[in-house]
Amino acid sequence: MQLRVGFEMAYYCPQPTSMLMALNVHASRRGDVVLPDLIVTDPPVPVAQYHDLYGNLCTRLVAPAGNFSVRSDATVNDDGELDAFAPDAPQVWIDDLPPETLVYLLGSRYCETDQLSNVAWNLFGSTPQGWARVQAVCDFVHDHIEFGYHHARRTRTAWEAYNEGIGVCRDYAHLGVAFCRCLNIPARYCSGYLSDVGEPPPYSEMDFAGWFEAWLGDRWYTFDPRNNKRRRGRILMSTGRDATDVALSNTFGPNTLTRFKVWADEVID
Repeated sequence: MQLRVGFEMAYYCPQPTSMLMALNVHASRRGDVVLPDLIVTDPPVPVAQYHDLYGNLCTRLVAPAGNFSVRSDATVNDDGELDAFAPDAPQVWIDDLPPETLVYLLGSRYCETDQLSNVAWNLFGSTPQGWARVQAVCDFVHDHIEFGYHHARRTRTAWEAYNEGIGVCRDYAHLGVAFCRCLNIPARYCSGYLSDVGEPPPYSEMDFAGWFEAWLGDRWYTFDPRNNKRRRGRILMSTGRDATDVALSNTFGPNTLTRFKVWADEVID
């Protein structure tokens, strides 16, 4: 199947403002892009792109004073399959992990492993290792946090999400990531598009989604504690230690977000 994915973000900037953005389809899916996800601005400004430390394709630009918008509209091929399911995928002993996964065992800005370690072992220390343990984490986080956009707070950490029991998809992902790392399972935060393909109505307003990947066996596997089910039409944009590394935009000056729209729809001939 094909998905049309894109966004429009509009700002008001009282002065010229530098911006860094992580809004392109991830390198692992570039071969699936049919209609390129070009970053288009209004008014037009010079746009430069680079790859960050985690391999994400990022954009840098300077928004002029006044009203300014950034947009992208792409078509992406997708196999239409549900997220991978590998219940026999084993946990890997730390000494045998690939070096590039080790950073995802450490605490980070939004994932305080030091504060959550005892909690994690008390909750999950007796669960079977491997896939079943990560799924137990997802089951707990899914049930523990009450979802609501009115609960959104960009400074909320995994420790705070655990104690407050409320949040949005990024909070579910941060808590899942933190618990996995406490249990010696590399986990990284992911952001991207998540379509409603195969889901029953009614559909909520589309937004970017946050989930995580855990390293089991010899690869990264997708886990989504917010929905806690396998989904179709998931298009990865970026990965990192937590939301700090995959922020949709970092703005270096005063600004107001005046419009925000996301779409991820199946293309029907």
